[in-house]
Amino acid sequence: MTVGDGRSAEAAATVFDRRAGLREFLRSRRARLSPVDVGLAPGGRRRTPGLRREEVATLAGVGVSWYTWLEQGRDISASASVLDAVSAALRLSESERAHLHLLAGASPPVGGDVDDSPVPPELLQLVAAWAPRPAMLQDRYWNLLAINSGTREVFGYSSADHNCLISFFTNERYRGAYVEWSAAAPGVVAAFRADAGRYLGDPNFAEIVAHLSSVSPDFAAIWNRHDVGPHQQAVKAVRHPVAGELVFDKTTLTVTDHPEWHLVLYNPRPETGTDTRLSALMGQ
Repeated sequence: MTVGDGRSAEAAATVFDRRAGLREFLRSRRARLSPVDVGLAPGGRRRTPGLRREEVATLAGVGVSWYTWLEQGRDISASASVLDAVSAALRLSESERAHLHLLAGASPPVGGDVDDSPVPPELLQLVAAWAPRPAMLQDRYWNLLAINSGTREVFGYSSADHNCLISFFTNERYRGAYVEWSAAAPGVVAAFRADAGRYLGDPNFAEIVAHLSSVSPDFAAIWNRHDVGPHQQAVKAVRHPVAGELVFDKTTLTVTDHPEWHLVLYNPRPETGTDTRLSALMGQ
C-alpha cells in the first residue's frame, strides 16, 4: 500500500516505535524553525530548511554529540530538565513537550489493557437522550462505541462508520458538509497523534494510521507533518441539505470509571437558529 507522499503505509506506522518516533519528531520540529525565529543570525544558504543540530544543541545548552544521538533515537539517558531545555530551544508547545517526554522515555506511556467492557446502559441512554443534538461515545482509538439519531442525521454517520478519525477523512457526506473541514483537519490529526503517543507500542493505533494513509492522501500528508496538539473544545458548523447551516459547540468529556472513553456532546450555538432548525429537522 502507498500513502500520498510515496511512503508505504507500513513505514507510516513505524512512528509508534519510540525511537523512530523520536527521530522523526525532532527532525520535523527542527526543520520548521529558522535562525531568525530563535534569535540567531540568518547565516548563509542552507542545504536543508530549518535549524542545524549544533544550533539546537547550543540553544539547549547540551553537547552537539548528545543532541545528535538523541535525534537519532539512540538509547541514551535524557533527564526531564534536559528535555525541557530541548523543548524550549525548539519552541515546542505544551502538548509537544509532553509528547517529547513520552518518546524519550522520561514519562512512561499509559499502556494497560484495552477497556473492552460493554457500554453500561446508563451511558447508552445518555447518548440516546441527548438527541436531537448529536452525541457519540469513543474509545482510546476513536472507535465509535455509541452514536445517537442526531449524529446520524446531522453528520451523515451510518452503520458503515466505526471510527471517528476514519469517518472524518472518508465519509463524503460528512466531509462535504463540514464548513471548515480543511482548517479543522490538521488539529484533528494532531490530537490523534497526541493520543497515540500516550499508548506507545499499541499496534491498533499503527493499524489505523496504516489503513487511513493508504486510502486518504490528505491524511497521509497531514500525518507526516508530525504535529501534536490537544483536543479542542471547538465550534463546528455543518451545511445540512434540508436544515441549512447548523452550528454547534463541541465538548469532550472523560468518563470517570472508563478513563479511556470519551463522551463527545454537541450543543446548538446560541443565536444561530440551530436549535430551532434542528428540532424541526428531527421532528420531521
